[in-house]
Amino acid sequence: MAEVVMEAVESSMSLSEAWESTTAALMSPSPLSLSESLSVLRAHGVDVHLGPFLLEGLQMLLSDSVVPEFWSGLSQPQNELEERGRAEVLVSVFHTLLDRLQPLLRALQRVSPSVLPRAHTLIRALLLSRPCPELEARVLDFYTRSFSVFMRQEGGEGGEGGDQEGALCSGCGADVCWCRDALEQLQQFSHVLCRLQLLEWVSSKPVTQILHRLIEQRMERHCRGEYERSFLTDFQEWLEQVLGWLSKVFSSDELSSPAPGGGSAGPSPVILGSPMDPGAPLVAPAGGGSVLKQWRCHMHQFFCRIYVNMRIEELFSIIRDFPESKAAIEDLKFCLERTNQRQQLLTSLKTAFESRLLHPGVHTSDILTVYISAIKALRELDPSMVILQVACQPIRKYLRTREDTVRQIVAGLTGDAEGCTDLASELSRGDPVTLEQQESDEETTDPEDWTPDPTDAVPDKSGSKRRSSDIISLLVSIYGSKDIFIDEYRTVLGGRLLQQLNYNTAREIRNVELLKLRFGESHMHYCEVMLKDMADSRRINGNVREEESRLNTEESRVNTEEQPSLPLSAIILSSEFWPTLKEEKLELPPVVTQAMEDYTHRYEKLKAMRTLSWKPHLGSVTLDVELEDRTISNLTVSPIHAAIILHFQDKSEWGLEELSQTLGAPRDLVHRKLALWQQQGVLREEAGGRYCVMETGSSREKQDRGVMLIDSDEERDSNTTTQSEQREEKLQLFWVYIQAMLTNLDTMTLERIHSMLRMFVATGPVVTEMDVEELEAFLQRKVQEHQLIGSMGVYRLPKSK
Repeated sequence: MAEVVMEAVESSMSLSEAWESTTAALMSPSPLSLSESLSVLRAHGVDVHLGPFLLEGLQMLLSDSVVPEFWSGLSQPQNELEERGRAEVLVSVFHTLLDRLQPLLRALQRVSPSVLPRAHTLIRALLLSRPCPELEARVLDFYTRSFSVFMRQEGGEGGEGGDQEGALCSGCGADVCWCRDALEQLQQFSHVLCRLQLLEWVSSKPVTQILHRLIEQRMERHCRGEYERSFLTDFQEWLEQVLGWLSKVFSSDELSSPAPGGGSAGPSPVILGSPMDPGAPLVAPAGGGSVLKQWRCHMHQFFCRIYVNMRIEELFSIIRDFPESKAAIEDLKFCLERTNQRQQLLTSLKTAFESRLLHPGVHTSDILTVYISAIKALRELDPSMVILQVACQPIRKYLRTREDTVRQIVAGLTGDAEGCTDLASELSRGDPVTLEQQESDEETTDPEDWTPDPTDAVPDKSGSKRRSSDIISLLVSIYGSKDIFIDEYRTVLGGRLLQQLNYNTAREIRNVELLKLRFGESHMHYCEVMLKDMADSRRINGNVREEESRLNTEESRVNTEEQPSLPLSAIILSSEFWPTLKEEKLELPPVVTQAMEDYTHRYEKLKAMRTLSWKPHLGSVTLDVELEDRTISNLTVSPIHAAIILHFQDKSEWGLEELSQTLGAPRDLVHRKLALWQQQGVLREEAGGRYCVMETGSSREKQDRGVMLIDSDEERDSNTTTQSEQREEKLQLFWVYIQAMLTNLDTMTLERIHSMLRMFVATGPVVTEMDVEELEAFLQRKVQEHQLIGSMGVYRLPKSK
């Protein structure tokens, strides 16, 4: 039966006629029947050549006419057209392209569907084979306008024309609104590109540029310099609107249906190296839903990267303003977890600290304030505290070089630092982290709770110990020892107690109790003894006054002309527990000396086998100065100031040298102290370095003196030696050991000297505070003073020694 049919076909149509009939029907604009001619071609095995033949015809058609006509139609003078006209030209050119190629594409679909992807590749190759900035610019303008129109309508601003007569439409920017036509053109344009499998290649790059530019502009407008509110929710709402526009650009109805040839027209976003370097589109076929997911993911990623870049530039200011800037820190944390920019943040923040904070022009208290804010902010940003550990390392290193760092930290702990209440509030919080507790954390940590450190962590401290560190422990760890802070606090406490006039130590007792929770009771024992001395002094002074009052009453009955001695109160110190007090020579007037002796006798009666050793230069004196025309009342001055004015009570004129010898004090010191009485208008300097009393003064002088304060003295001397002075004394103790070692061993290296010192004088906290760098600086100073010879890291004593 098959042979009969074959003979009938051969008798009715030849092979050449069948080929011509088939090709003519395929190229016809309207579909024609191909069954008979195709049967002939299949019978001869020639039908397999139809696909290559049509591809060759497609290539010739594109090269000879379609591509030149496309670029010719696209290159119409843009300047002579309005924006609406340029959009119509763009859509029309691609419509014409589709009309010219559609017959061949339909033919391939009918006879050789497997060749259709090659046809689309051929179209892209010939149409987009050369750079086409003109096409990119046109498509970019087209999508920019369509986005503006779409966002206007999403914002509830749809409708014909502007908001009022004569106003430009905020969507299309024209006098006569064509927003509706613009959205129709967008739909037509997407439809044509989908049919030609050109949607990704034509649209992805300009759409990506538009979105990147809009994200950057929106971020600059809304986020730059604004730290007090979060922007993630606002961005998410804006992103949903943008995705609505993207769904129209990459028409979901086309994307969700198979393209001719079984392929898919699904585009993907262009992943940019930078906003100014678009790069090449990525071929990632996908359905409509997955395309929008890709764009959503890409926009989130780009937003996070740009947001992190911007906040990295502003991170120093964000840290400085914390906790008001907590919202910005939380947004940065969210974005940083989704980008690989931790190292960029660390490098930038360290540079910002070094250039804006760590230089001589910034006060130590300001550096500590920023460091405390950095601890709080970076702990919020990175709970593992690795960023804090790495970025703040330059701050910790620089603070070690400041002489007043410990003093400022102690002042902050006791609430004496101006404008810095963070340390005081941290000290008084309900559940402090003690240093002993931190040291034992490693032994009590449950192995099941262990988490590895990030790769950029510095391996000098374990993760659990780093995460458990609070502000005070981090500040103490700057020096590696808490002893130096306790010594400094003893010095500060001693100075404050010695300046007390009423023995009120409630504040100091509270601070000591809080510090005991931090540093342990044993380390604060000396401070407790100092406070006990104040309480004992108050009780002893009360007993002495009672005894003095009783004796004065009895003596007044016997001798009514004798004047009572000066009222005197004393602070009685346990010298072994107090910091070293300053030593100055001062001879007090006889009336004061007699009062001190009387006080000593009464104390010896109260405390058998004990006596007092007075420090005449320490303390304060409250007195009234009576002159001819005025009286200066309730002046509180130092003992040397009081001694000076008391001598002028006996003699109205003194020379500087004579007064200095009488007081037993250095000439320069007496000269400085005289300035107070000159400021008060009590003394006047005359020629030859002599001073005399001003019994009368003008009304103008009285008015000026009325606003002067006792604090106008050129300095307020501390009663205790400073940490630097105590440190210098301890370094001299080291020098004695070093001299002895070099005398016995002749020459020694720096490392050998350091290890020997640690072995010989390891009984106190001093050695633990001196590291190799500090010892080297000390030895170099001795070399400059010609007390030591150093060469190539080896030290020896001069031969003359």
